[in-house]
Amino acid sequence: MKEIIYDNHFNENEWFVLISFCIGAMLVYCLPRRFPKKITNVFLMCGVFLGIFFDHTLSVVPVSYYDIGDTSHLELFDLISQFNYGPYSYLFFYFYDRFRINPRFSPIYILFWSLFSIGSERLSDAFGVYHYTNGYNIYYSFAIYLCVFSFWVPLYYVIMAYGQKSFGKEYDDSSTVNTHKKSRDSD
Repeated sequence: MKEIIYDNHFNENEWFVLISFCIGAMLVYCLPRRFPKKITNVFLMCGVFLGIFFDHTLSVVPVSYYDIGDTSHLELFDLISQFNYGPYSYLFFYFYDRFRINPRFSPIYILFWSLFSIGSERLSDAFGVYHYTNGYNIYYSFAIYLCVFSFWVPLYYVIMAYGQKSFGKEYDDSSTVNTHKKSRDSD
């Protein structure tokens, strides 16, 4: 397939990716610790893994619904933009835990994050990070966000329920997590 070049200068799309990455990393670093380090890493990797999975599923031949960055081929800033999904997923889990979302209100939380994600993607598109092709539009992304976030909520409960067994003493040292677990049990 012939390479499509959208831009060949360091400009707003690269700055947007770098600034987004820095803001996301600062948020993860500066927010009060809610989870043990191993669980934090799992939550960060959820976003990175699924971001890379969907980006490489939907943006490669034969479907090639969109390109990321300046060209249709993978570049360094494409990879950096995919690492932006890490803080994004961590924030999803962080606020789910922080606000102690009742499972019956999870669909509202999922809908909120899906709409927020559409807004974030629209902003990224405005800065030239995404280039939609072959009839793809942002509304298809909405369905993907709904599916991903719907998967993450039960994953959260599995990790919180079995994390202590899997991660041992480090989990016991996190008073925030244990206090949260006790309050959920009493609800």
